[in-house]
Parts: sequence; C-alpha cells; structure tokens
Amino acid sequence: MKTRFAPSPTGYIHIGNVRSAIYPYLLARQAGGSFILRIEDTDQARYVDGATELIEDTLKWLGLEWDEGPIVGGPSEPYFQSERKAIYHEWAKKLIAMGRAYADDTSSEQIQTYRDTCTTKKIPYLYRNFRPESPPEWHEGLPLRFKADPKIRHWHDEVMGEMTAGPEVQDDIILIKADGLPTYNFAHIVDDATMGVTHICRGVEYLSSTPNYLALYEALKLDVPHLISLPHILAPTGNKKLGKRDGAKSVTEYRDDGILPEALLNYLACLGWNDGTEEEIYSKDQLIQAFSINRIQTSGARFDETKILWMNGQWIRKLIDEEGIDSFYPRTIDYWPESAAAYDDVYKKRVLSIIYDRLKTLSDLREMTTYFFTNPEIDLAMINKNKFLKKISEEDLSELLQTATTKLENTTWDADSLQDALNQLLVDTGRKPAELFSLIRIALSYAPFSPALHLTLEVLGKNTSLARLHATVTAIENA
Repeated sequence: MKTRFAPSPTGYIHIGNVRSAIYPYLLARQAGGSFILRIEDTDQARYVDGATELIEDTLKWLGLEWDEGPIVGGPSEPYFQSERKAIYHEWAKKLIAMGRAYADDTSSEQIQTYRDTCTTKKIPYLYRNFRPESPPEWHEGLPLRFKADPKIRHWHDEVMGEMTAGPEVQDDIILIKADGLPTYNFAHIVDDATMGVTHICRGVEYLSSTPNYLALYEALKLDVPHLISLPHILAPTGNKKLGKRDGAKSVTEYRDDGILPEALLNYLACLGWNDGTEEEIYSKDQLIQAFSINRIQTSGARFDETKILWMNGQWIRKLIDEEGIDSFYPRTIDYWPESAAAYDDVYKKRVLSIIYDRLKTLSDLREMTTYFFTNPEIDLAMINKNKFLKKISEEDLSELLQTATTKLENTTWDADSLQDALNQLLVDTGRKPAELFSLIRIALSYAPFSPALHLTLEVLGKNTSLARLHATVTAIENA
C-alpha cells in the first residue's frame, strides 16, 4: 500500500488539510506500506513563501512522519510538482499522439462568449461543444486540453459506495496551462501513477470531478487507485463546511494555544470516524491498530472546539500520570507567566504537579499560576462577593485569618501536616470548610480557583503564605 498527502503551499495548514493527512498515514502504517508527502506547488499565483516548511513542521509536530518526499527523498523524486514539468509534458505528449489532447489558442474573450451563449440558451456550458476543428500544434505557451470521451461512468468509492455519473459532467478539461505547468486535474493522476500510489484520500468535494479523472485514467491505460472520499468537517452550526469565519484556526494557532499534538491528532482522527466503541482517547499507535476505511462516516462531522479542549485536558493528565512531571515539563517551557522566569525548574515542576489536573491547555498556565510567582493584588471585593463569606462580618473574617495564621505558624510545612492543621482549624473555629478554606484560599491567591489548599500552601512556602495572610488581615482592618 502506498498513500499520499499532497497539500498546496498556499498559506497556513488548517484542520481539514490535516485530516486528509491523518487517514492516509494511518492506512499506510497499518498495512506496513509507505506514506508519501508531495507538494503541489504549480499554482504560482497562490504560492506563499515558507508554506512548505510550515507543512513539514506541522506533520512532524503531529508525529506524521513520511517515508518519501521533501527532506527524506525517495525513488520517485522530485516531490515538488514545480520540478516535475518534464514528466507532465512527456505524459501529455502521449495523449497528443493518441489524439486525446489538443492545443487550445481560443482567447478568454471568445470562451466568455461561449459561456454567454449557453446562458442565453439556458443550457449547461461544456467546452467540448465548442471544440476547435483544426487546433494548432501544441507548444509551451498554449494551454493543452484533454479530448473527452463522454459516457456513463461507474466507480466504487471506499466510503461513498457505488457511484455513477453521466456524460453531462465530462468535459475537455485543461491539462497543461499556458505557463507550461499542469493543472491539478492532470498532475495528480500522473504523480500518483509514477509514484505507485494505491489509495487516495481526499475531500468529498472532488467527487464531482471524478468522472473526468476516470476518463484520463482510461485514456492513459492506468489502473484506478482505491478512491476514499472524506466528508466535510462542518461548522459548529452543522449547516456548512467549516471555514475561518466559523472560528477554525490553523494547526499552528492550536499549538501556540497549548494544544498537544496527541490531542489534536486524536480529535481529528475521530472527527468523522469511530471504531464502533464508546472509546474516545486514542494514542497514535492505537489509532493505527483500530482505523478502518469502512468506519469512516458518509456524512459531515461537526467541529467542536469545546471537545478539543476537553480532550486536551485528558491528554495532559494522561501523559503526566503515565510519564511523570519530569518527562512532561519540557512541553510547558513556553507557556508560563513572565514572572515565572525568576524561578527555577524545580519550583515550576512543583507548581505543575498540583495544577495540571485543572489545565485544558498549556497556555492556561499563564493565568492559573501567576500567584505562585508574584504576590497577587489584594481584592477584598472577591471576599465580599463569595457566597459563603459575604454574610460574615469584617471583624470575624479578620479573626478567622489571624487564628489560621497562628495555627499555621506552628505547623510543620509539609502537605500532610498542613492538611491536619487545616482540619483542626475547622474544629477550633466551628466553621464550615466552604467558609474557612475559601477565605484562606482567596487570601493566598486572589484567583477564581486554585489547587487543594494544603498543596497550595506547601508549594508557596511558609514565609510567602503567612505574609499573604497577614497582608489580607491588614487590608480588612484598614478597609
């Protein structure tokens, strides 16, 4: 088995592109075959500098290593379409010799006249109905068109099943543009044939063009690869194909936001596929084992960024629980608040060890851990708005904090001893945990939430913790 991912370097790589890489990758790995990366860069007008490197970097980040293609090479070099012009011309000349391709010197103005005529007559526009009787000899600078042989065509799609199309959708498509470079319609067929591709995964939008592709396979006497059409990824509303206006971001943006490659790979692989179980968390190796074409759904799958965040949180916990903080910590380096720069890795690992089960993305570290690195601004309104504390007088709040401070001052500073001290404080003060612990937690962090109180105290350290409690007492008394 040979599969391929053949993106165009026209900008950022979005999640629809990536799913078209994941499925052929999984198929090739499952079968012990080869996965090819080919860059379709013949549209020079849309070419974006650096886009190829972005594609390569994205695939590497996701763990989708390719067996043939840029960087690694392979038996079918080159893997950039812009460098394969001579190959396309060689195959084009075969079609010319068979009488199945012709040069077209018709002006764009004349073609528009043909279109207008069809519009006036209310009939479909097909260029083959205006095919020139005596076309010139082909040379670079003139478009080259395929001479269609319209007929009913039948084919099997591995996802959509048995398909049929009539002659009305087959036309004299352009094979080589005036600049000498091929169109996608021609180039991908030549490339797949010369590279030995056996299975083609691509979006369902290409179904309408398949009859023209089949005509080219037939004319060139090529076997048709297995065709695997992937349904659209839909906008959250479910009524249209996902686009940037629907909140979809590039893979790079998701990475910058602290989404793990394991989570994004997992989510996208399951967006339109499942193995028939209730399982949702899959490693790459598990996906390779479980994946099957016949479980790809035929309808579009709704994009749900909330699900990505949930899955990312699951993966953060899974990796830390399985591999440990030391192994996972390097992934977090770029996501700490600026104030963390003054602290060493040992301290940040301790913070991570008590906060990770609350993270949805790595970028959450910036907001959720700030109070571990800098004293928070005292905001008594947070105490006054707390539903458990707002009915307690300022005098009692101050007294509670002073009692807690005295108790903690005389406590051994480790998690177990701190928990025992906090439990004893409940007995001594007669307060509920929601009252006493909420007050101490707010005084320490002034954050909407924090890890378990005894762990927060332990990591902050005795001096810092007591100083913050004293500061809040002073603020209450001066209010």
